[in-house]
Amino acid sequence: MNSTLLRPWHEAAGARFAPFAGFEMPIQYPAGAVEEHRLCRRSLGFFDIDHMGQVIISGKGAGEALSALVSNRILDMQPNEARYALLLNEAGGVIDDLFIYRMAPAEGTEDGWFVVMNAGNRTADLDHFKARLPAAVSMEDVSEKTYMISLQGPRAVELIDAVSGGALSAISRSYMDIGTIMGIPVRIGRTGYTGEDGAELFYGASKAAELWEFLFAKAKELGIEAGPIGLAARDSLRFEAGMPLHGHEISPTITPPEALLSWACDFDKEFIGKAAVLAVKEGGLKRKLATINVSGGVPREGYAVLNEAGDEIGTCVAGMFCPTAGTYSANVFIPPEYAKTDTKLAVSIRGTPKDAVVVKRPLYIPVYRRAK
Repeated sequence: MNSTLLRPWHEAAGARFAPFAGFEMPIQYPAGAVEEHRLCRRSLGFFDIDHMGQVIISGKGAGEALSALVSNRILDMQPNEARYALLLNEAGGVIDDLFIYRMAPAEGTEDGWFVVMNAGNRTADLDHFKARLPAAVSMEDVSEKTYMISLQGPRAVELIDAVSGGALSAISRSYMDIGTIMGIPVRIGRTGYTGEDGAELFYGASKAAELWEFLFAKAKELGIEAGPIGLAARDSLRFEAGMPLHGHEISPTITPPEALLSWACDFDKEFIGKAAVLAVKEGGLKRKLATINVSGGVPREGYAVLNEAGDEIGTCVAGMFCPTAGTYSANVFIPPEYAKTDTKLAVSIRGTPKDAVVVKRPLYIPVYRRAK
């Protein structure tokens, strides 16, 4: 079982650990997952997410080659722009969901693309790329030498600006700046997976603890309430904001239309899995992702979803207490006719049906979408 380089820091902070994607990761700290969730929503949360992987794809024709492998359009991206895309198999199932950054020419890499992938899918993703990229295109796995952390919350921009000369507020959402913090070269991406504004930082692994501790000290100096956030709160934050997690709302057996992710597919270009995805769309969905609120119990992954007649019609793929929404909620796959808002359903919790209702997604509108 792997550990991140910040393992000693997390232990000193009283973290509780659990296996996740081949790593022993901090699940929560003494304050508890609910308080960590609320801290991120009201001020600033620090996330050690170095279990995730990064790869640089470059060389003549790299953009066209990568475009053929991912669902979304990327060739129209500006230097340092980021875009969400899916890596699909021939059947249209989701191998992984990715964040793809177009590297700037100033970095000296010909047609360079910086791709961030999920920890549990790193090997599968790299194998998929390696088998399909042409010989002229190079692929460098930089996961081991790159450290990745995330700072999310209403005061994240304030902190990052204070230590980077205003680098974060100078860029728009889904863009990256190449800057320095305390003399350390850092990729500063205005991205994240919580529904809050903030940054994902990529820097040399040898500086993992040095930068992390500096940022905590700077937050204290500025009077910014901040704390570490474990994977439990990270899950509830992304859940409320309607963001999928691989192995739950997406998987190699779930297609983008079923997961409400057709928006991440550009059907005006070719990509692996396109024909299968179009066939699903044209043939009519047999199941569809929906969010339900449940009364009288906590819905969990694997629990059966029932219609009003008591027939099993689907399954919960994620379920929890949502601190901001104040609800016990689940994401479920059910037939489309049951997925309309306000449809009454039930969830079988330890053999007892508990009332549920389909609600509008997401439960928490990301702050960067509210002005749109």
